[in-house]
Amino acid sequence: MSTAQIRFYEELNDFLPQTKRKVLYTISFRDHPSIKHVIEAERVPHTEVDLILINGRSVPFTEKVQDGDFISVYPVFESFDISLVCRLRPEPLRDPQFILDVHLGKLARYLRMLGFDSLFSPDYGDKDLVGISLSENRAVLTRDRQLLMKKELTRGYWIRSDHIVEQVTEVIHRFDLKRLVHKFSRCTLCNEELIEVDREVAEQRYPDHHFVPEMTFFQCLSCRHIYWQGSHCDRFYRMLSRII
Repeated sequence: MSTAQIRFYEELNDFLPQTKRKVLYTISFRDHPSIKHVIEAERVPHTEVDLILINGRSVPFTEKVQDGDFISVYPVFESFDISLVCRLRPEPLRDPQFILDVHLGKLARYLRMLGFDSLFSPDYGDKDLVGISLSENRAVLTRDRQLLMKKELTRGYWIRSDHIVEQVTEVIHRFDLKRLVHKFSRCTLCNEELIEVDREVAEQRYPDHHFVPEMTFFQCLSCRHIYWQGSHCDRFYRMLSRII
């Protein structure tokens, strides 16, 4: 039986029992497992990891762990680019395109209101989520930790909270999206982009609705749904100011 020392940093500790959080501790193993196997044996999904150092050297997920190794495991780096030293994947994890699991429909709508490309369907199964993530280079957002441990998956994040404001806050901060917010630029129904349209378009669609003079109108390029600023926008702006 061989042993190594390992430490997980920052939010990766959310996956660990209290006794293993933010400390260097000993793991035991037989033969020479890959570092990916070791990390996920500790119940940390590999999609949450952005940098692994073994004895101070950046390594890929396929690196074999040896007796006596010192291992450091880091989550996404939000404030600087580590692409020159990271050996895990050809591109950094941060990418403002998402696909969300069946439990996160409300989060998908909020991310769309912030302008982020966010696919969601209650019909998506695990196979769909993984396949679309890989083919379209999207990060999977999920409440299912096991989904993020699928070996094919390279991008993903486990949503910690059950509350929508906290969920939005997690995604904004985890993927460093503050400067990329573009409010009310995507359709909350189908995820396509919105364009500004004349008042007459809205009045023809809704002839019985009274629109105040200063309203601005937008229409989805795909489903043709029309949006305008109402009281719900004020509530959303207040929520967004708290997050950012």
